[in-house]
Amino acid sequence: MKKKIRVVQYGVGPIGAAIVRLMRQKQALVIAGAIDKDPEKVGRDLGEVVGAEDAPWGVTVSADPAEVLSHPTDVVVHTTSSFLVDVAGQLMECLEAGACVVSACEELSYPFRKHPELAAKLDEAAKESGVTLLGTGVNPGFVMDKLMLGLSAASQRVDHAKAVRIVDVSLRRLPLQKKVGVGLTVEEFQREVDAGSVKHVGLPESVAMLSDGLGLDVDTITETIEPVIATEPFRGEFIEVQTGQVSGIHQIARGMAHGEERVYLELNMYVGAADPSDTIQLSGEPNLRMVIPGGTHGDTATASIAVNAIPALLAAPAGLRTARDLPFCFFPPLSPP
Repeated sequence: MKKKIRVVQYGVGPIGAAIVRLMRQKQALVIAGAIDKDPEKVGRDLGEVVGAEDAPWGVTVSADPAEVLSHPTDVVVHTTSSFLVDVAGQLMECLEAGACVVSACEELSYPFRKHPELAAKLDEAAKESGVTLLGTGVNPGFVMDKLMLGLSAASQRVDHAKAVRIVDVSLRRLPLQKKVGVGLTVEEFQREVDAGSVKHVGLPESVAMLSDGLGLDVDTITETIEPVIATEPFRGEFIEVQTGQVSGIHQIARGMAHGEERVYLELNMYVGAADPSDTIQLSGEPNLRMVIPGGTHGDTATASIAVNAIPALLAAPAGLRTARDLPFCFFPPLSPP
């Protein structure tokens, strides 16, 4: 019988909770620890914190990463922040403890343009410890980059890559609704955008991944963020929106090569969005287009992508890797990897 993979969950918010519930279904995994700084969670049983029907699990949430990581750990699943500078210390601590890491930090998905020095430092630390570090999720990490790279296998030439994602955030978690400005006034929205606290993080990273993966030679990446204004009131499980308030965002990232657009990524995330879908399109030889009606549910998919990546992560060469480097894979519940 193969040895079970010892996994630690770092961050037990809504996404972290979904991940640990999924990991409990994998016969090859054992959840060896959990880290979170929230005093409402620290000291409690992890199963109870995530609302599992079979709780308690006998795993206590700890606020002390060093103590948790002092025990044998094969993989850390990391879900704490979207911004790389905010989590670099957490990632370094995991790497130095000799654990592979799969992180949902969006800026880690392809950090080489925005954070080249930090990316090099993390890559070096991972290689020194002989482990692998991966940033991935649904977007970036799948819908608007890796899925298009997979589709390009049927291409002889790619001239332009386009993705349009439409998401009804009324069906999503509260932190995401806040991240896209739901319920703000237009003036509040603009202030939060200027402060960097309202936006979807990761579109420029996806543009960069596509440029390198498809050979599109992008030299300039631009991004615009505009509010979507509610035309009627909305009252959801977590939040209320009045007519005239912000119901979400319309965000576009473009990759330009010598003044010509080569990548176009458009994200519509707002309450009540009609006809949610994911559409990707490659122009070239031949032209290819794929549509996912209803779209890819971000919370479910992010948990799935993080957990499904574990076998490939353990098999990958040491260092900082991206979704572009790893194969598509599914981690069967009852079969060890």
